[in-house]
Amino acid sequence: MNDFEYLDPAPMILDGEAATLALGARLAAVLEAPLVVWLCGDLGAGKTTFVRGVLRGLGFAEKVKSPTYTLVELYAISRLTFHHFDFYRFSYPEEFTEAGLDEYFAANAVCFVEWPDKALPFVPAPDLRIDLEIAGAARVARLSAGSERGAQCLTKMFLPAG
Repeated sequence: MNDFEYLDPAPMILDGEAATLALGARLAAVLEAPLVVWLCGDLGAGKTTFVRGVLRGLGFAEKVKSPTYTLVELYAISRLTFHHFDFYRFSYPEEFTEAGLDEYFAANAVCFVEWPDKALPFVPAPDLRIDLEIAGAARVARLSAGSERGAQCLTKMFLPAG
């Protein structure tokens, strides 16, 4: 699976912060390492809120900080090693390798990456891609798989209960 394949071509409407958090928690229930997740969208689209939902779904109750200035926040929680990256402040893609961030992706971890385009071609390709966009007071989410592992994750996420 080389290109992204949307699980459902219809976008998901997230009506407020609670819906974004709930979608993140839903993904948390099916996460398995190793996994790379790209979070794409404009400023204010809900990328960090989505990550907070994932972390809450994994049982993390403390404050979730945006890694805009630190580049990465590390969490050893639940059953996963979880890394949250933000490359918004990169001036050039080589900052990824200069900072030694490739080592985090070599570990058996789940890596969520905000602004991955700023680190191309160095940031690993995603297993999952979450596109978030602003639509008035709501957000629109599109989830796609970039690998077989990502497709399995999305399939589990949307299986009917029972």
